[in-house]
Amino acid sequence: MTLLQALVAFPVLLPMLGAAASVIVGRRASLQRVIGVVTLAIVCVVAGILLVAADRHGPVVAELGGWPAPMGIALVADRMSALLLLISTLVTLAVLVYAIDQRISDYGRETASTTFHPIFLLLSTGVSLAYLTGDLFTLFVAFEIMLASSYVLITRRTSASRIRSGMTYVIVSLTSSLLFLTAVGFVYAATGTVNLADLAGRMELLPDGLQTVLALVLVVVFGIKAAIVPLHFWLPDSYPNAPAPVTALFAGLLTKVGIYALLRTQTLVFPQDDPSMLLLVIAALTMVVGALGAIAQDDLNRLLSFLLVSHIGFMLFGMAVWTPEGIAGTALYVVHHITVQATLFLVSGLITRRTGTVSISQMGGLAQTAPHLAVLFAIPAITLAGLPPTSGFVAKLALLQAGAGAGLASEIVAAFVVVASLLTLYAVARVWVRVFWGTPKEPLVDNDPNDELVVGTARSARGMYVGASSLVVVSIVIALFAGPLSGITARAGEDLHGRETYRSAVLDPVAGAPEGDAGDTGDTGDAAGDTGTALADPAGDGPEVTP
Repeated sequence: MTLLQALVAFPVLLPMLGAAASVIVGRRASLQRVIGVVTLAIVCVVAGILLVAADRHGPVVAELGGWPAPMGIALVADRMSALLLLISTLVTLAVLVYAIDQRISDYGRETASTTFHPIFLLLSTGVSLAYLTGDLFTLFVAFEIMLASSYVLITRRTSASRIRSGMTYVIVSLTSSLLFLTAVGFVYAATGTVNLADLAGRMELLPDGLQTVLALVLVVVFGIKAAIVPLHFWLPDSYPNAPAPVTALFAGLLTKVGIYALLRTQTLVFPQDDPSMLLLVIAALTMVVGALGAIAQDDLNRLLSFLLVSHIGFMLFGMAVWTPEGIAGTALYVVHHITVQATLFLVSGLITRRTGTVSISQMGGLAQTAPHLAVLFAIPAITLAGLPPTSGFVAKLALLQAGAGAGLASEIVAAFVVVASLLTLYAVARVWVRVFWGTPKEPLVDNDPNDELVVGTARSARGMYVGASSLVVVSIVIALFAGPLSGITARAGEDLHGRETYRSAVLDPVAGAPEGDAGDTGDTGDAAGDTGTALADPAGDGPEVTP
């Protein structure tokens, strides 16, 4: 195994080891903070290296234990997974900086936690594994790691009533996990494999009706996790009940992992030549229902939660078009939305700390008392609405261009993109008018000072602003470098639509190796033994794999 291949496992192993180390030093708060920040910073660097390598030379494959696919477990870093891994880890790092200073402000510098830091890193482990795994069962394991971590984070230091509300999240997640495991069993019974690259070949041999059933089951499973309409009902009741950094992490990452899993399985295992009418209808409903739900809210966090649901529909739309351009638009929109949605929830946490309430109607005048907070809200808000020249505008333009040339149905749903964008603009403008304009109001008294939800201190620690500001900077950088980023997502869209690059890298690693590594010798077995760009079988004789 080469060093590059070993790096593929680092985003999974490092946070796991960091979580264990954080438990060991559970009484040393400063060490816990250092472990968390350093671990995620290293993962960011590794993700950047993997992205460059995947973009230049194709997918980087690590076969764990030396067992070749499809028998063994493969971790695969291609353009899509490496890009999402990088942006997700950057967001996770910024949220951790925010959370660290919030905890210092609330509990003091010497107060350690035996749960928050380890569970936070364990959640990062699950997210990384979900992006990198090359088989369906390990994807199930990744979701369970994320869900087990999120169960702890969403119920930490909150009220009994909010815990009861959070149980909706737990029950729905467990139901989704049971359905997912059942789907994995069905897939294995029908095909004899759970390796995604191998499934891409074997699924085509099944009857059309069976393929449709399996595809629909996975759409339901990942649709619940991504909160698409009508499977979204749990999200607005659950996410606002967690502290700001936890909500930001959930909103930024967990639903996007569901979108990624849906995108990966549908393009690789159940490809189509024409737009999917089912997904187009679901995308339109998700966009409009989420946006209308946001307009009806007075609770700031519930408003942002409904906007999150609405913009899941944007990502689903690009996928439903089933063209390389549509998939590329989805990838670009996911990158933009991970950053912006997490930023808005972090800023919401800063707003509620100053005002002592999440009720929009009870706020006002923050532009006078906290102008820096007004700027932190305005930039991600107009980015989410998609005003030029923000990253949201670039991403929506890519989706509209993809839908414009994909048939009448896609063009009709593209109109829903415009409508939902206008509704989003109205929702965030309404927040701006009520929260930041008008006469300043005194902070309300915190009814439950023991939770981490609404503090009402009229001030926030500097590190909290650093965490939120850093994500604002990331969203600006995405807009400034929209050209190169669009190039990466375009190539990622071609890869996912074409499938063969991924399949060749996983099932026939020597044939899929970069030129100069496997091209020096014509013998497959020798190339596998000499180059190490992708793992061969333990014996080194490079048997041909027939999917």
